[in-house]
Amino acid sequence: MPVYKHSSTPISLAMPALTSNSPLRGAAAPSAPGGRFLVHRRDAFDDGWPDDDAPAPLRTELFVDNARRVINYNSSPDIPFDRSINPYRGCEHGCVYCFARPSHAYLDLSPGLDFETKLFWKPDAPDLLRKELAAPGYRCAPIALGMNTDAWQPVERHTGLTRQLLEVLLEARHPVSLITKSALIERDLDLLAELARHELVEVMVSVTTLDDALARRLEPRAAAPHGGSRRSAACMRPACRSACCLRR
Repeated sequence: MPVYKHSSTPISLAMPALTSNSPLRGAAAPSAPGGRFLVHRRDAFDDGWPDDDAPAPLRTELFVDNARRVINYNSSPDIPFDRSINPYRGCEHGCVYCFARPSHAYLDLSPGLDFETKLFWKPDAPDLLRKELAAPGYRCAPIALGMNTDAWQPVERHTGLTRQLLEVLLEARHPVSLITKSALIERDLDLLAELARHELVEVMVSVTTLDDALARRLEPRAAAPHGGSRRSAACMRPACRSACCLRR
């Protein structure tokens, strides 16, 4: 079982090898094309020599993202919130349709396998958030949590970063909205319940399809779709304002 460690050094996590005839088990992207902003590009070609060497095991790496601030602001009329927090860059869920994939190109990484296997986290995010909320000029408005990549993706089970952010928001009595497709959100029902008691939280659960076979192809490391209604019901028990988002 992979083990995540809190370190500034990339942590390698063994994953099954990628073969030329089938996509990587547990990954949606079949390859890692270069980032679109790179000066050079490399393409594979058949040089006539047999390739008898087995491909090296693909590994997931966790890097530290040294952010100067944690709240991101936007002024877009098309987005229903003006500020958000994304604890992670990249997402282990590996959803093939994810709109956030191209953002990895800004790191000179591939929107394909790199997006699923080269993850960045912000270990100092809770301290940064506490400072930003306490700033004299800060004006309170709901913060959208995990809008770019899922804040409860598998790596969260080992870092606990999203839970720490919820603790800071509860401490400050600050409103928050969130969306996830992960069953791990049930771990944090105690914090969500307390936020709900002060009418400070809105929870949305994303369900792409109820077809298990299709879900394994579209989002190979996300929670099983038939648990979406259970997760939504679990969030409703502590009186959270919740919804189940069905994608079509």
